[in-house]
Amino acid sequence: MIELDLTPQIAELRSTLGDITAVVNPDKLRADIAALSEQAGAPDLWDDTANAQKVTSALSHRQSELGRITAIEQRLDDLEVLVELAVEGDDEESAVEARAELEALQKALGSLEVQTLLNGEYDERAAIVTIRSGAGGDDATDFAEMLLRMYLRWAERHKYPVKVMDTSYAEGAGIKSATFEVDVPYAFGTLSVEAGTHRLARISPFGSADKRQTSFAAVEVIPLMEEAVQVDIPEGDIRVDVFRSSGPGGQSVNTTDSAVRLTHLPTGIVVSMQNEKSQIQNRAAAMRVLQTRLLLLQKEEEAAKKKELAGTITASWGDQMRSYFLYGQQLVKDLRTGFESGNPSSVFDGDLDGFIAAGIRWRAGAKAEAQA
Repeated sequence: MIELDLTPQIAELRSTLGDITAVVNPDKLRADIAALSEQAGAPDLWDDTANAQKVTSALSHRQSELGRITAIEQRLDDLEVLVELAVEGDDEESAVEARAELEALQKALGSLEVQTLLNGEYDERAAIVTIRSGAGGDDATDFAEMLLRMYLRWAERHKYPVKVMDTSYAEGAGIKSATFEVDVPYAFGTLSVEAGTHRLARISPFGSADKRQTSFAAVEVIPLMEEAVQVDIPEGDIRVDVFRSSGPGGQSVNTTDSAVRLTHLPTGIVVSMQNEKSQIQNRAAAMRVLQTRLLLLQKEEEAAKKKELAGTITASWGDQMRSYFLYGQQLVKDLRTGFESGNPSSVFDGDLDGFIAAGIRWRAGAKAEAQA
């Protein structure tokens, strides 16, 4: 007779699900879905494309959120039945399946629990991420490109839509900077814990002496504001520069001056865009990002708030939040949470969920402690 008593573990999962349900509020989700479905069914919905996209996106997100809750409830019910069948039938194969499903449910609930901690003012918005190389020469620009690939691979794993908005290539290896958009609900709340200085230590592939090289890159994450959000910017406060989009090594990828750089003279904020095909489109995209950054500045009452939302990052010694070691011990370690991975290759290939979840929990704990 097989021994399979998963009652305590299942009871713990149901308790966790109850806590999550209290925060998510399925009844409110159902009410929102009903209201949004009515709007989505209006015959003139697509007369206003921007509003139609907003409605359909909100509907899809709420349906997905409710679906995750109901699916886990059903899986817990099915797991109890599977355990009962395994014990009554003395079926080892069913017992193995039950243990595997228990582990899968623990991971799924852990992920869902983290999402309930995303309750900041801008957490539910899409995100704009900027990566800038710091100290370290060619190693730093190469590291910046490695981070860009890491985040794009993370988004690809989750099937999140991403648009690279601007890339500034270095003369040697890698990139000076890159900006991309992750357009899914809660992208900002999720990725904002990645903001800060990242440090890479490795044997440099660019030196001849096989010496260890330390380099830095900065990651900035800001929320993407809705199109309706406007910040009044006098024309005299903006300098507009147009130039030709380019790729690695200066190779031209556009035969017209379609790329746009906006400089906000009072604050010194610079935004560049070259992803779109026309100068008008790039200027509109750059203006939207500039307005977002200025709106954040208007809402920030002190320097600490500014660092929390957009990041005041030096990309040098003393400010790093995560270290990547690619020699000897082969380790990636978050210096705030203590979370680490002994497989840097997997991390650079987009395996970031553990770091992000630990960061979100760490941030929630820090906020709770500050409010206590």
